[in-house]
Amino acid sequence: MDYQQLGLEILARVGGKGNVSKLTHCATRLRMEFNDDGKVEAKAIEALPGVISVVERGGQFQIVVGNNVQQTFRALQKELGEPPAGRRQPRPKGGVVSRIISVISTTFTPVIPAITGAGMIKALLAILKLTGAIDPASPTYRLLDTVADAAFFFLPVLLAYGASIKFECNPILAMTIAGALLHPNLAQMLAAGAAIDFIGIPVRLADYAGSVLPIIFTVWLMSYIERFAEKVSPTMIKFFTKPMIILLVTAPLALVVVGPFGIFLNDLVAAGAAIIDGKASWLIPMLMGGLQPFLVITGTAWAMTPIATGQLTRNGFEMINGPGMLASNIAQGAATLCVALRTRNKNLRQLASSAGFTALLGITEPSLYGVTLKLRKPLIAAMIGGGCAGIYAGLSGLVRYAFVSPGLAALPAFIGENPMNIVHALITCAIAIVVTFALTWILGFEDPQEEGDAMPQAAERAGEAAIFSPLTGQLVALEQVNDDVFSQGLLGQGVAVVPREGVLRAPLDGEVVTFLPSKHAVGIKGDNGVELLLHIGIDTVNLGGRHFESGLQIGDRVKVGDELVRFDIAAIAKLGYDLTTPVLVVNSDEFPRQKLHKPGAVGAGDLIITLNTHKEQA
Repeated sequence: MDYQQLGLEILARVGGKGNVSKLTHCATRLRMEFNDDGKVEAKAIEALPGVISVVERGGQFQIVVGNNVQQTFRALQKELGEPPAGRRQPRPKGGVVSRIISVISTTFTPVIPAITGAGMIKALLAILKLTGAIDPASPTYRLLDTVADAAFFFLPVLLAYGASIKFECNPILAMTIAGALLHPNLAQMLAAGAAIDFIGIPVRLADYAGSVLPIIFTVWLMSYIERFAEKVSPTMIKFFTKPMIILLVTAPLALVVVGPFGIFLNDLVAAGAAIIDGKASWLIPMLMGGLQPFLVITGTAWAMTPIATGQLTRNGFEMINGPGMLASNIAQGAATLCVALRTRNKNLRQLASSAGFTALLGITEPSLYGVTLKLRKPLIAAMIGGGCAGIYAGLSGLVRYAFVSPGLAALPAFIGENPMNIVHALITCAIAIVVTFALTWILGFEDPQEEGDAMPQAAERAGEAAIFSPLTGQLVALEQVNDDVFSQGLLGQGVAVVPREGVLRAPLDGEVVTFLPSKHAVGIKGDNGVELLLHIGIDTVNLGGRHFESGLQIGDRVKVGDELVRFDIAAIAKLGYDLTTPVLVVNSDEFPRQKLHKPGAVGAGDLIITLNTHKEQA
């Protein structure tokens, strides 16, 4: 797969580099925001080879690419270059919850490699300590432990960078203010326990190491102060006055008001989580284990990250995200691997095999978007299996000691002070695998037909050309079409389909030779010499392309089953148009002997016309 080319094709379909206001990525997804959402061709992007799915959630346009997302990201980043200085893009649309999730997502995305790497070092140290390979009192252990702790201790500095990207302000100044919150002088004042004030205003000192909300609030406030400083600073001395005003105003506000308020919210949320854990320890892991796919799909999975990170920093472990996510990720892997074993579709088997293995290791997006969400029943099985395993995780008191994506590869993150914790993690995995696999096998799923050359029910024989149905619906004789030009065969002989689904597919292999701007008609010259015209509906040219979607271009190569055009059946029918779609052999005079399928129900890919390709002797 050429991910450099994929990046260029994505950029062309999102309206060009001038339309991209933000570009980030996580483990499997490109995350983008745009100046004009109307320029983005979502369906065309989703149809690109290498793209698993497209999701629009949390104020972001997310393109699920899989494990090679970084290669695509670099290709896009190279084309985009640096955004023009001082350009401020429109704020994301959506409700309050959507915007909050967008803030958390954008803020944490650049930080994930640091805290994941630090978490894995913690897990490695736990294994070395458990096996006696290293002495916890040795300098080597202490140095490595310091490296692992650094990402969490200085988390506000890392988050300041992510927040500055989201709020479009100076990242260095944001990180400087975060450094002020972590300065040793504040720690000494806090340890002394004496009351302090700032110009007469009492200051509530707090330990900001590992905190999340205070720095996010502070950088949000700083983004407005920066605009104010930009406006009031004289041009001649702006280089000095602008950063001075930003630091002079933002830092005291952070220490006096914003920081203490953020710490209060942190403590309030942590207390709420502790109460729930004390009353019903199984509840949170069960909900996370069962609903994690829904949270990922809706973009709300990030909502719990600040709580989990706060617990991990303060307690050395967390029970909000890790246990339930372990159950959910393993369940996704089990469901997907079951699909790989049961499907007869070669392409689906290949995708499910790789995505299922990846999900077991902790990365579930390829599995979720590429397999279980599309097949539905395996997703239901995974949610039930994840919920059952989550119940055990909660009742057993399972916790996570390091911030990593839970899966088989990250099981060392569950090794800690409690030696039974890793045992409970293994049992949680076993429950998720057994319950989910069994449910997926029992519930089954609708096995998709092979696309391309494996999709048709009958292959072409020597001397024959096969035309397959481009639509799912009702096959009717051409004479029944309510248009004399079509019904009398003036444009060629053939049949017609009354569609039940709004997806037009290629009925033969060949090249697109006609595609009108109205997107309602496609002409294909087949490799077998057949020239076809597919005309969606009667008089639908009058719609001017409304309710039709396609990225098709003249000259495109297509294979049987390839998607050509999507159209909104309900909207077009509501406007009074007849959707009967003629399938015409334009050069039918070259094929005097034609065999037409009998009228009746037909599925996309069913054989509808057979032509004798032997030329008549003169």
